[in-house]
Amino acid sequence: MQKTIVRTLSTLFPGAMVNLAYRKLTSPQIRKLRDNELIVLDQAEKTIFPFKGFEIQTYKWAGGGNSVLLVHGWEGQAGNFSDLVVKLREANYTIYAFDGPSHGFSSRGETSLFEFRELTGLLIHKLGVRKLVSHSFGGVATIWAMIDNPELEIDKYALLTTPDRFRDRIQDVADQAGITDKVRDRLIARLETEIDIPIEDTNVSDFAAQTNIASARIWHDENDRVIPIAQSQNVCDKWPVCDMRVVSGTGHFRILRDEDVLKQVVEFLDA
Repeated sequence: MQKTIVRTLSTLFPGAMVNLAYRKLTSPQIRKLRDNELIVLDQAEKTIFPFKGFEIQTYKWAGGGNSVLLVHGWEGQAGNFSDLVVKLREANYTIYAFDGPSHGFSSRGETSLFEFRELTGLLIHKLGVRKLVSHSFGGVATIWAMIDNPELEIDKYALLTTPDRFRDRIQDVADQAGITDKVRDRLIARLETEIDIPIEDTNVSDFAAQTNIASARIWHDENDRVIPIAQSQNVCDKWPVCDMRVVSGTGHFRILRDEDVLKQVVEFLDA
């Protein structure tokens, strides 16, 4: 019933519904952290990084000379990596992480996927890390950030799933909201005006091979219901330095807590 109403409103007031869909696309909803995730965050050295009017919460777990930056997904936060942080600390890594604009414990406000990308590039540059781990949309932000900063060089990059086509994210929002195809197309036109490139030219699979990343590996659950495995596979197929590990029984989020996957990630970073 609600989607029927939205579709009717989309026909009668397309401009207003474009604004509604845009706000949904730029206003992330944040899941509550588990107790163990909060405990791991409390063990970090915390600092605020100013970025475009946001106060970005950053984290550092001091260790040895090997350092790595963790990049969470859209509507995620640094605490989602808590199990991986434990594993990396056992391996004596110095670990960096952050909460994206309007994510986690960073300040709130309207943001965008493109601000997330810009912040990721700034932090990779500032921290001087040569190893990265991302989850979900964090892969999009990281690949775009590397394209924006071609001087950056990364030795090892572990991706715990990744989307490919930005159009698919827009379609997800359209499906969730129940807006018409006409409103969706107007939303795409608005975004293309903002970023000054066609949406069809924003696919991760088209960019990955152009980055200065020496070695990449993607883990993806074969039954992931959030991002179909075909998206990660397409990215990896077009990326000569990438290989893929298909897992099962973890879904999209439990992959961040799967003992075997996390062990493989640390081994990959160490190799």
